[in-house]
Amino acid sequence: MSLLNSSAADLLARLRSGELSAETLMAQVLDRIGAVNGTVNAIVALRDGDELMAEARAADAARDKGPLHGLPMAVKDLEHLRGVVCSSGSPLFRDFVPQQDGLLASRLRAAGAILIGKTNVPEFGLGSHTFNPVYGPTRNPYDTTRSSGGSSGGAAAALTAGMLALADGSDMMGSLRNPAAWNNVYGFRPSWGRVPADPAGDMFLHQLSTNGPMARSPEDIALLLDVISGPDPRRPLQAPAQPVAPLTPANPAGLRIGWLGDWGGALPMEAGILDNARAALAVLADLGCVIEEVAPPFEAGAMWDSWTTLRSFAMAGRHAPLLDRRDQLKDSAIWEIERGRALSAMEVHRASLVRSDWFRTAAALFRDYDALVLPSAQLWPFDVTLDHPAEIAGQAMDTYHRWMEVVVPVSLIGLPALAMPAGFSAAGLPGGVQLFGPLGSDAALLALGAAYHAA
Repeated sequence: MSLLNSSAADLLARLRSGELSAETLMAQVLDRIGAVNGTVNAIVALRDGDELMAEARAADAARDKGPLHGLPMAVKDLEHLRGVVCSSGSPLFRDFVPQQDGLLASRLRAAGAILIGKTNVPEFGLGSHTFNPVYGPTRNPYDTTRSSGGSSGGAAAALTAGMLALADGSDMMGSLRNPAAWNNVYGFRPSWGRVPADPAGDMFLHQLSTNGPMARSPEDIALLLDVISGPDPRRPLQAPAQPVAPLTPANPAGLRIGWLGDWGGALPMEAGILDNARAALAVLADLGCVIEEVAPPFEAGAMWDSWTTLRSFAMAGRHAPLLDRRDQLKDSAIWEIERGRALSAMEVHRASLVRSDWFRTAAALFRDYDALVLPSAQLWPFDVTLDHPAEIAGQAMDTYHRWMEVVVPVSLIGLPALAMPAGFSAAGLPGGVQLFGPLGSDAALLALGAAYHAA
C-alpha cells in the first residue's frame, strides 16, 4: 500500500476496518515527506514527528471521531492551525503562531483528521505561482524546474507527490483550479457560500474567495467537501449544503456542454492548451454529452475591469494596514493595496453592476447548457524562477495576474467549478479544464466529474 496509488476513500475504509492503523499510515506519510519534500517543497511548518506518531497511536486507541478519522492532512498556509506557524508566505508573519484553529481546521480536526502542518502558498496567496521569501518555491513534481501553480500550489504538489491523499485549498482567482490542472489532480471551487470562511473582518462586501477541496479523484473531493461545508451561525450569506458523498457517477448521456474556448480570441493561449482541452471534451462526448461551441457571451474587457476593481477593493480592505511596512511586502501586494485604496465608491459600484450583468447572462446560458467548459489556465507550467509570465503567445501581460484571466468568469460570480485533468503537453507537462455550472450545481458537477474520471 502506498499513498501514491491509494485514494483517500480507500485509506479511510482500511482505517475503519482495522486493516490499516493510523500509526502505520502516519509513518508512511512522514517517510514519504522525508523522501521527496526536500525537492518539491510542498509541505511547510511540519510538526514534530514524535508528536504526530503519538497522535496517530491515540487515534488508533480512540473511538472513531468522524469521516476523516486517522487521516494525515496539512492545511493551506493561509489557514490558522493551533500551535503551528501561519506565515501566509510573508516575512511579516514568519513567527506568528495562532493559539486556536480557524474554522476550516476545526472542522477537519472534529472529523478526525490528524493535522501535520501546512501546505505552501505564494505571499498572502497573491498570484497563481507558489513562491515566497519564507519557504521558497514549490516545484512541480512532473518537472521540478516548473511552477506548481497557486495559490494552493503546495496542496496540489503534495497530492501528486504522494505526501497527502486529501488536501484543502482556497480559490479567489483560480487557486484551486490552476494548481490542480498543473499537477494532474482535481480541484473544486464550491458555490460561493457553501463553505464558510472564518467569521472575521468584513463578512458582507468581499464575496470573491472560497475554501474548497482538492484530491486525486472527484469521489475524494466529495468526502472532504462534506466535512468543510455547511452554515456557521457566526456568518451571513451562506448556502445550504446537502451531502454529496458517497459520490455516484452521473449518466452523462444527453447532457449539453458548452465549449467557450479562448472566448472568441480575447484570451491568448499558449500552443497546445486548446487542443489539450478539446481532448477532455472528447472524453465527455464519448460518454454521451452533446458538445457545442459557444460564442463569447459577455465582453471580456468589461469582465476583467470589474474583476480587477473588486479584487483590489478586497485586497485593500484586508491588507491596507501592512503598507506601513511596505519594505517587507512584494510588489504585487503593494500594487493591489494602493490601487484598491484609490478607488471611489462609485467605481466599485459600477464594477458590481458589471458583475451583476454577467451573472444574469450566465444564468440565461444555463437554461440551454448543463455546464460550460474553459481551459484551467492559459499556458503550461512555466519556469519556477519567474515571478509571473510576461507574455502568452506574444501578447504582453499588463499585470502580475493577467495570465490567469481565464478563471475570472467563474470567480467573478461565485459559480462552482471542477478542475479536471486533461492530459499532457508534448513536453510532459499537465494541463486541465474547468467544468462549471450554475450556483448550487456542486453535486451534479462532481457526479459528471466522477464519470469522466472513470472513463
